[in-house]
Amino acid sequence: MGVGPRAGGRDLVRIRIEGHTLPGRDPGSHRDVQVGIQVRREPAELVPADAASATWEVEVTESYGADVRDFHGPVVQGKRGERFVYLTWLEGPDATMFRRAKLMLADAPEADVVVARVDLTDEAGLPRCARLRPPAVEWSVG
Repeated sequence: MGVGPRAGGRDLVRIRIEGHTLPGRDPGSHRDVQVGIQVRREPAELVPADAASATWEVEVTESYGADVRDFHGPVVQGKRGERFVYLTWLEGPDATMFRRAKLMLADAPEADVVVARVDLTDEAGLPRCARLRPPAVEWSVG
């Protein structure tokens, strides 16, 4: 992201998350399922899990210091060196969180705009969760 490591540098990076292959509103024992991006501690921009696709666009600040690439912003979770963005799965009329998927920011290419294409359904037909790795997530320069 940005122009590469530079001590003390900070760059604004736009991340476009393109979710495909959603699991449906009632996967497994779950009912009335939605997915959103987590902003601080709250899910936001919820999409019904039977939608054809889901897209979120967020901005994060990327910084460099002493050979370490780091990220900051309201959607950034985790500790330094292990930053990520959560996709949060909710169910029922009270929108109770039951799963989350981690998009690891260190896996993103260095650019001002990046795209993460995410397969949102796991091999069992359930909402994808845990740390996402290829082929479940494909990062590219936008």
